[in-house]
Amino acid sequence: MRLRPHVIALSLTLWPMLAVAAQPGWVRFEIPESGASVNIPTSIFSEEGGKPETGYGARFTTPDRRADLMVQSIINTDGSSPAEYLASKNPPRQIAYKRITSRFFAVSDIREGKTWYDRCNFAGRFINCVLINYPADEERQWDGIVTWISHSLKP
Repeated sequence: MRLRPHVIALSLTLWPMLAVAAQPGWVRFEIPESGASVNIPTSIFSEEGGKPETGYGARFTTPDRRADLMVQSIINTDGSSPAEYLASKNPPRQIAYKRITSRFFAVSDIREGKTWYDRCNFAGRFINCVLINYPADEERQWDGIVTWISHSLKP
């Protein structure tokens, strides 16, 4: 059997994420009120950090509190699009990474020595988000973890 170049490229792209997901300690976390779910590396985010200030979900931290993760669902009361909702949060003008589609947005930047990453999926009446903060000088070590968490957010 001969693999085509696009199959090889896809395999090489997915390999780091599959390697991360195969690690022990990943669990599927679900928010019952919205049905949103996400893969969480409980071997990394092993401490519970309480509830979000608004909406439904949970916060998790590393034991040393250097990094944190919040999984949150909020009701999209005014039916905002991803672009409208993001604009309403008044993000900094110069964001290092910003992607907005009709179904989600993802933004990331560095502030006070921490990289912050937010992804929100828009599904029905809910906005389902993961918000991750981690040391900026460890960005390479976090890339695969953040990517896997972000891509596993459903719906």
